[in-house]
Amino acid sequence: MEEIQKSAISTYSDVQKISENKIYSLIDGTLYLHAASSWQHQKVLKELMLFFGNYLKDKDCEIFSAPFDVFLEAKDELEVDSATTVVQPDLTIICDKSKLAKTGYIGAPQMIIEITSPSTVRLDRVLKFNKYETAGVKEYWIVEPENKIITCFVLEANGRYGRPKMFSEGDKIRVVTFPDLEINVDEIFKI
Repeated sequence: MEEIQKSAISTYSDVQKISENKIYSLIDGTLYLHAASSWQHQKVLKELMLFFGNYLKDKDCEIFSAPFDVFLEAKDELEVDSATTVVQPDLTIICDKSKLAKTGYIGAPQMIIEITSPSTVRLDRVLKFNKYETAGVKEYWIVEPENKIITCFVLEANGRYGRPKMFSEGDKIRVVTFPDLEINVDEIFKI
């Protein structure tokens, strides 16, 4: 993910004025350009979308894939244009549909899944991790297609992510947000 130095860009309103047809994340007023994803990234994204999409059918929660704006720090639609942090998670699961607005979601979603690539590791593991924890995203997964590893973070009562749980081939993940959902890691990484 490439950091873009554009001094005139610091809010969501500024990003909307860019005429380029590209996907960006805005974190603390710094713009990051999303690079094209590898086919492996897309395959993992598809498998996760199918698992969660099938599970959530006829339930109150919904899953969205990028491009989908998440206004982590905005409180309502009036704050969206001045937001200085707007992320584009690979997958976002929301359970409060009243917070859907404009091009995405206002506040902390129930669950976020990021699929790494060599250019996004720092963004996913450090910058976005800190933002998701501070905003109160209850469950955050970092999926590494290259290593076939999924790291799951769950928000604890103190507002911090607890010790991460790591899963690889041969493992099954019990989704904390949806305790009756179990995912076979081999199915996610079948390439």
